[in-house]
Amino acid sequence: MRVLVSGGAGYIGSHTVVALVAAGHEVVVVDSFANSSPVVVGRLEALIGRELPVHAFDLTDKDKTEQLFASDRFDAVVHFAGLKAVGESVEQPLEYYENNLESTFSLLRAMRRHGCTLLVFSSSATVYGDAEPPYREDQALLSSSNPYGRTKVMIEQILRDVAAIDDTLQVAILRYFNPVGAHPSGTIGEDPQGTPNNLLPYVAQVAVGRRDRVAVFGGDYDTADGTCERDYIHVEDLAAGHVAALAHLRRALPAESSVDGKGARVHTWNLGTGRSTSVLAVIRAFAAASGRPVPFEIVGRRAGDMPRSWADASLAERELGWRATKTIDEMCADAWRWQAANPFGYGDA
Repeated sequence: MRVLVSGGAGYIGSHTVVALVAAGHEVVVVDSFANSSPVVVGRLEALIGRELPVHAFDLTDKDKTEQLFASDRFDAVVHFAGLKAVGESVEQPLEYYENNLESTFSLLRAMRRHGCTLLVFSSSATVYGDAEPPYREDQALLSSSNPYGRTKVMIEQILRDVAAIDDTLQVAILRYFNPVGAHPSGTIGEDPQGTPNNLLPYVAQVAVGRRDRVAVFGGDYDTADGTCERDYIHVEDLAAGHVAALAHLRRALPAESSVDGKGARVHTWNLGTGRSTSVLAVIRAFAAASGRPVPFEIVGRRAGDMPRSWADASLAERELGWRATKTIDEMCADAWRWQAANPFGYGDA
């Protein structure tokens, strides 16, 4: 298929581009480069062994989005584009609602006008809010704890509503947990702008010498070692999940019912490992992978943090034939290979 990947120069998007090409698809990227680097494009072309068509604009621009679909033909869209920092979304809620919703509206309108009927949407485990794990796709979404998560909840509902009145549209909603790691080549990986919001890139920057120590928020939770536990998934496993979801949509009949029962052509899957790893266990694994000390300091709890979070990913295994295979040690080894080769991320290029 000819697949448009929105946000295809970003962390998860870039790895998914490689996986889609490896699966035999033709890929076109649209990315504003607001949260990514143009350096990624050259590295992707080296990995896939061909030129990668890239359109540099923001999907909130309805006219440019329409022009793109009018000038090309796409069988499917994998939609990553959007703002994604939880903390920033609390500080800038209007920007998050405007960007994430408007870009989706623009994309959906263009898809429907030009007969593009398959959509894989990048959602998040944040939609489960403060529910008790393990998280299942059929449980009620009470309320996400931040504006970023609420944009995901809203977009999921928008997709169900549109699919309910468009019998040609097939949608896969993928709720991922904590993506980490990097391509085994070490040429593409996670390069957060400013201070990392997530644990593992922060740990990697401490190991490479960019930061002094890791602040561990809370050491007195009711967990194995007192620190928060999360379901970490290798970005390569995550990319493979997108390829599997796209293949499922291509095979699915319009009348096939979804797990949530709210839209016959909307399918929802968790992408996670089904197990949780503590903050201290991640720090130890990364120190072992890098061969370097990772100093840390336990500080006060951070508002909004759940003690533990992990996926029930059995539905994806049953329906997609997909499951995460990489261990936390492999995740740390690949993340270190990327960080060691690119101490300042794509800014080194």
